Amino acid sequence: MAEKTLTRMDLSEAVFREVGLSRNESAQLVEGVLEHMSDALVKGEQVKISSFGTFSVRDKSARVGRNPKTGAEVPINPRRVLTFRPSHLMKDRVASGNKR
Repeated sequence: MAEKTLTRMDLSEAVFREVGLSRNESAQLVEGVLEHMSDALVKGEQVKISSFGTFSVRDKSARVGRNPKTGAEVPINPRRVLTFRPSHLMKDRVASGNKR
């Protein structure tokens, strides 16, 4: 598998090619969408993208962990974590390796 990373610049370039906006407008559109998604997640809302998946925030309670090297118990503070659950269509696409 190739270790290619899709970046914001790649997304804005794709919008530029597919939609025909200017490069600057395409970058602003991508930034706006990502900001809107981030704001919703910060508020605790789910972000569901059809045929892609669902992003959500989950609260994890405090617990006691263990240092694997020493075996010493270490308290782990409560925190919020971001989770992603892919849609069945996305799971199938990734499993089959299809581009579209």
